[in-house]
Amino acid sequence: MATLGDIGVAAAINILSAFVFFLAFAILRIQPINDRVYFPKWYLRGLRSSPSHSGAFVSKIVNLDFRSYLRFLNWMPAALQMPELELIDHAGLDSAVYLRIYLLGLKIFVPIALLAFAILVPVNWTNGTLEHSNVVFSNIDKLSISNIPTGSERFWTHLVMAYVFTFWTCYMLQKEYATVASMRLHFLASEERRPDQFTVLVKNVPLDPDESISELVEHFFLVNHPGHYLTHQVVYNANKLSKLVEEKKKMQNWLDYFQLKYSRNKSVKPSMKTGFLGLWGEKMDAIDFYTSKIDQLSKDIEAEREKIRNNPKSIMPAAFVSFKTRWGAAVCAQTQQSRNPTTWLTEWAPEPRDVYWQNLAIPFVSLTIRRLIIAVAFFFLTFFFMIPILFVQSLANIEGIEKAAPFLKPLLEKKRFAFIKSFIQGFLPGIALKIFLILLPTILMMMSKFEGFMSLSSLERKSAAKYYLFIFVNVFLGSIITGTAFQQLNSFIHQSANEIPKTIGVSIPMKATFFITYIMVDGWAGIAGEILRLKPLIIFHLKNFFLVKTEKDREQAMDPGSLGFNTGEPQIQLYFLLGLVYAVVTPILIPFIIIFFGLAYVVFRHQIINVYNQEYESAAAFWPDVHGRIIAALIVSQLLLMGLLSTRQAAQSTPLLIALPVLTIWFHRFCKGRYEPAFTIYPLQEAMMKDTLEHARDPNLNLKKYLQNAYIHPIFKGDDDDEIDTITKNSEEESALVPTKRHSRRNTPAPSKCSGSSSPSIPEVIQEQP
Repeated sequence: MATLGDIGVAAAINILSAFVFFLAFAILRIQPINDRVYFPKWYLRGLRSSPSHSGAFVSKIVNLDFRSYLRFLNWMPAALQMPELELIDHAGLDSAVYLRIYLLGLKIFVPIALLAFAILVPVNWTNGTLEHSNVVFSNIDKLSISNIPTGSERFWTHLVMAYVFTFWTCYMLQKEYATVASMRLHFLASEERRPDQFTVLVKNVPLDPDESISELVEHFFLVNHPGHYLTHQVVYNANKLSKLVEEKKKMQNWLDYFQLKYSRNKSVKPSMKTGFLGLWGEKMDAIDFYTSKIDQLSKDIEAEREKIRNNPKSIMPAAFVSFKTRWGAAVCAQTQQSRNPTTWLTEWAPEPRDVYWQNLAIPFVSLTIRRLIIAVAFFFLTFFFMIPILFVQSLANIEGIEKAAPFLKPLLEKKRFAFIKSFIQGFLPGIALKIFLILLPTILMMMSKFEGFMSLSSLERKSAAKYYLFIFVNVFLGSIITGTAFQQLNSFIHQSANEIPKTIGVSIPMKATFFITYIMVDGWAGIAGEILRLKPLIIFHLKNFFLVKTEKDREQAMDPGSLGFNTGEPQIQLYFLLGLVYAVVTPILIPFIIIFFGLAYVVFRHQIINVYNQEYESAAAFWPDVHGRIIAALIVSQLLLMGLLSTRQAAQSTPLLIALPVLTIWFHRFCKGRYEPAFTIYPLQEAMMKDTLEHARDPNLNLKKYLQNAYIHPIFKGDDDDEIDTITKNSEEESALVPTKRHSRRNTPAPSKCSGSSSPSIPEVIQEQP
């Protein structure tokens, strides 16, 4: 069994690990050679210059100012000094609101911890139930509800505190939802002009044998949005072209590497083997090999470009449609466009940085099939993953190891090896589970991409939803069920059948010892490892030594990364779940969660200010998901408490708990109706106000010029070609009237060019006169 000593050993190991990581970070961050690794955001903005550019050779690598080593923790107060409004200007609303999730955890759990330790812990501790039972328990379990005798009147204390904790959590959630909704509306109102404010993504455009997609889109919006439609950009299937360009970049990197190697030693020309990973195959000159590869890829790229230009099938039934005003875009994005609700589907366009271009080429019909396939695949992934978790949970304790390897039993029972036993009980379960989860986020992101979501933000939100559901089933429920079954196996065998439900009820709070170790491994040491950035540090120096030749190369080698909402937010939600479930059951777990939230807030504030360069800005569109998952955790905690009390002959108090899930669901519906529209709908009043202000400030704005190239596929924006100029020139040379064979379209209200509706797309192939 896990004792207080075991937990103390685990805490000592993780505190020591965290301290070592923080100390290493404090030393590494002030070395000139590492400056670009720990402060890349400032370099990307041109606000910081490398301290290794001047001075003696040694001072370019090592910080010789020994006084700076005495201030190794000054990064913590520095991370807290930047006001929130300045942080929003510096890093965006997404990053600022992401930090508020950690603050929300502190706001919820600090008062809960104070109440729990003042009221619940004394009530639990002053009993001797577990000492006179035959179940496996630890000293920590004496602080839990398991130590209350069956049928005791003391359960009323837990019931009352469940109501108090629920009301407090809902109160803080409502306040935070209102604050974030207000921040979002203010951010959108004060934000500078962006292409997505005027643009709508149109999907499932119905095909017409007489018109190209571009002509069809233009005519439809000229007829149905007269006076508001401005321009559009059709969507091309450029996935193959993108792969060719990426392949060419890789080949170019290798060519640069071998050319640099040859320039350093002219006496030996670099060679390579053409087989797998260069381990076997024909040996040949590396520079000649990659030069020929690049030449061939250049020809393939040009051929693919010509194919896209000249093949109508390269154009997908989708387009980015831009309007003259935000009001016009809001009306289009939030209304049904045709009598057939499955065609001319409109939604707000992601900002250009947020578009996931590969998925725009997926036909609309296949999206439903893809999502069905992923739903089935995710189901099997979730439940088959319980097999290795069951195995790990059975071995990651002394009893499991002794059963699997009986010859170790005499060794483990010796007192001089007590440290090893404590290490296994207090540290191994958490680290084993963490290892199993390393590859999971990558798998879930691949599944979300296969589903066909069209923006990076939606990909991350959907991956986060899958990740949370996965860890809820496997880490939370799986650890409780499988861990309980193995730990209490002996009790099950030696007791009557009617006693088994009581044992399970007792065992649920007793699993808190495992989750405490998991929080310390995943939370404390994990957060400290996050700020150390060991992997980016090693990769940067390897690239800097072998590949970097120019300042642009050095910028690419920095790789600041982004927040990683798809992995970070579900992990935070697991701590909310554990805190809410165990607040009444085993309050000793709450301080460990509070330490995690406080530590993570400081660390991620530092990372957001100095490191992360967010790929996109969704204006905190993820907050309804955050709120919904905390509500779900609250309901799970209430249901588990009801089930636990029902096994303890506290039936008279159980009916009173039924009201809690009902009230929580009502509260969620209230918040959904009151605040969620701010995250899904752009009010026409706000759009009109912003349009009016902008027209007054900049009456001569050429909005068409601003928008016409915003949503061209990045593959056509390469530095080595003049694709955009060709597109614009060809569109300006088109005739004033867009030709059409559709007699029903001859009443188009205005000439395309006069209405400013010319498309900056690659010229259509079909340009026949009626």
